[in-house]
Amino acid sequence: MKIGLVTDSTADIPPDLVARHDIRVVPALVNIAGKSYRDGIDITREEYYTRLPRLNPPPTTSAPSVGDFQERYEDLFRNGVSQIISIHTAKSLSGIFNGARLAAQDFGQRIHVLDSNQLTLGVGFPVLTAAEAIGRGALLEEVISLVENVFRRTRVAALLDTLEYMRRSGRVSWTRAFVGNILNIKPLVELKDGIVHRSGQARTRTQGILRLTEILHSWGPVERLAVLHTNAEVTARQLLEDLKPKLASPPLVVNVTTTIGTHVGPNGLGFAAVVA
Repeated sequence: MKIGLVTDSTADIPPDLVARHDIRVVPALVNIAGKSYRDGIDITREEYYTRLPRLNPPPTTSAPSVGDFQERYEDLFRNGVSQIISIHTAKSLSGIFNGARLAAQDFGQRIHVLDSNQLTLGVGFPVLTAAEAIGRGALLEEVISLVENVFRRTRVAALLDTLEYMRRSGRVSWTRAFVGNILNIKPLVELKDGIVHRSGQARTRTQGILRLTEILHSWGPVERLAVLHTNAEVTARQLLEDLKPKLASPPLVVNVTTTIGTHVGPNGLGFAAVVA
């Protein structure tokens, strides 16, 4: 039985790993001045984050269409796949999961749509786990069981450079964002069970990075690690160099999807990890 694997661009899986494992990625959309851009196809993340501070009105994000998912599913079935596992960002935070679920209904029991309850590599790591298991010849039930196990052990935390972009998106009140910017507060957040929780704040970026690494260490030993950033690659790579993690899988450094960065803004930093 051949198993196909589908995810969306919010999973932030590097292109070389997508190609190596034949993962089908459905791009999410960012909307700028009335025009929709496919994440990573019509606009690069570097270009987007460079433009973001000057965009007025602020950009918005949207999920791929049901038809976008149907096209990927149909293509896989045409190429000899008998079952598909489709893993996506938290349904509590995006319409992406629902789009995949609706598309899957036309294919009976052959597609298994899974909610990661996470974002970015919090989605990507379970996808990679599935890809590796499929590569070893694992059966469908085993692959799904492994993925669900990784769901339970995945953690994501981030340091925001400013509250301004969350204010723009309506995620926090204007007053709270305004006060935060005046005081130069750098909020720290963690994603748990599909809900963004505030886990602290810092007055300076240096203090925020220190607190972010403390959060990582509080998770204990990790099997997989990614340093996440929004156009802050130099800082992200220095952070990884300072950590010097010893892992079975090489750590990743990822400029995160535009659909997340729209609400985070440039210069964000974070970690995604699978705890041991």
